Amino acid sequence: MLNSHHVEVKEVTKENLIAFEKHIAELYEKGLVKGPVHLSGGNEDQLIEIFKKIDKKKDYVLSTWRNHYHWLLFGLGWQSLTGHIMSGKSMTPSNPFRRFYASAIVGGISPIALGLAMGLKLKQKPGHVWCFLGDAGFECGITKESIRYAKGHDLPITFVLEDNGKCVRADTQEIWGDQDWVDDKVFKYSYERQWPHAGTGKYVMF
Repeated sequence: MLNSHHVEVKEVTKENLIAFEKHIAELYEKGLVKGPVHLSGGNEDQLIEIFKKIDKKKDYVLSTWRNHYHWLLFGLGWQSLTGHIMSGKSMTPSNPFRRFYASAIVGGISPIALGLAMGLKLKQKPGHVWCFLGDAGFECGITKESIRYAKGHDLPITFVLEDNGKCVRADTQEIWGDQDWVDDKVFKYSYERQWPHAGTGKYVMF
């Protein structure tokens, strides 16, 4: 059951993920969310499959401003995420005790993920780092350098490119050209974005 104060959902399913984002959209349009939101949608099936590979007890998940699905699929809880969103922290929910971090800086999460992966290798600790990036973040120079370094040092990290064909509103391929950066450190999947870049398409004064 979804309401304006908390979200009680025991199971993470495609249907529940979609319902959660619709619920957040409703709260946003009522002016109850005191900050910007970047809603997920259209990539439920792909992410559910990806998170089957992620070890929730050992791995790290690093995300961007469009992070709601990543948080939920990593098992961090519906109520806690709703709390972050309602307090204006939709773009930056983090839980260091459960190995989840998010950054609203375009491409800014890449060197953080790289450092974590290097630390795991140097200390010979178990676990793998999963760094999720949108189109624009993936094309940043710091991300390219992070991928190159991770590849050169064979670090335990996978950069996940979530390709919806858009850098905010512009066409990614038109800006950067048709590039295929997929290799053993990069996993790419494509989907059609169901929501605008930010918000719901309706103007809301914070």
